Amino acid sequence: MRRAHRSLLAIWLGAVALWLAAVPAVAQAPAWPTRTVRFVLTLGPGSGTDIGGRLLADRLTKKWGQSVVIENKPGGDSIVGINAFVGARDDHILLLSPTSAFTAHPFLHDSLPYKPDDLVPIARVSNTFVGITVPTPSPANSLNELIVLVRDKPGELNWAGVTGANAFMFEAWLQANKLDMRKVPYRNAVDAGRDLAENRVQAYQSAVAIAQPQIELGKIKLLALLNSVRTPAYPGIPTVAEAGHPGLTIDGLVGLFGHPFMPMALRERIAADIKEVMEGDPIVKDRLTRTGQLFNPGGPAEFGASIVTQRATVKAAANALGLHEKQ
Repeated sequence: MRRAHRSLLAIWLGAVALWLAAVPAVAQAPAWPTRTVRFVLTLGPGSGTDIGGRLLADRLTKKWGQSVVIENKPGGDSIVGINAFVGARDDHILLLSPTSAFTAHPFLHDSLPYKPDDLVPIARVSNTFVGITVPTPSPANSLNELIVLVRDKPGELNWAGVTGANAFMFEAWLQANKLDMRKVPYRNAVDAGRDLAENRVQAYQSAVAIAQPQIELGKIKLLALLNSVRTPAYPGIPTVAEAGHPGLTIDGLVGLFGHPFMPMALRERIAADIKEVMEGDPIVKDRLTRTGQLFNPGGPAEFGASIVTQRATVKAAANALGLHEKQ
């Protein structure tokens, strides 16, 4: 009888050992990717996000052994691209976007077809440099000279306003300094840049990547950067804080977002892969630098914290303009 009990115990212990050995394998995140990965971009071709996204897609294709495809879906104040991502509900379809594209949404739209919780941070990829630009014929060669110019011509000068966080920051700055400029709304950042180069508008908060061709052609001037650090592409251009206007500071964040159902382990692994492939290729850093971007990788928690900070900055600017969250 004792021998039988010992045999049964041995069988039971063996079964438990096999079950315990299998648990870690079950708990692991499933294999990913298993097919083509698609990055939905809220901006069109030629933007800084598009340039960085294509560099990233090429490197990740080699890393993952699966194609990584860029899908540009601009328009609708970035809602077109966000809707395409949210509606897909597919862990192989991710969103690549500047956070400034949507952090102003609650103050601009009575209703939105998505919830903030639908955009789950995976990885911060880069910082986009954004600057105050003016046409080359403008007598303003600094932010303070722009103030003098506007005060000399109240209500006579135009500024290009492309919906989003950067426009909030500039408009709040104008109000704080009692500057009277007329806002000309634009849906497309490239169109705003063209009109600035032709002096149809006299100031614009432009992504350096978009402004760069016109800067190199000598058609527009970069006065100061909204970011907290200078861009290596134009090391002589001060930040707005260095120019004496720290209230204009906002760091442009570009990152990758996933769906709420994606496990944290998978999100962290994707972030680690992004950091690895981009840090391991000096061409990536060089291209980003030359197009007015700063490679600044961060995981889900770090990226999420950066977004919280930006939301607070945008909220303060919106409230200063008398705007409050509509939902």
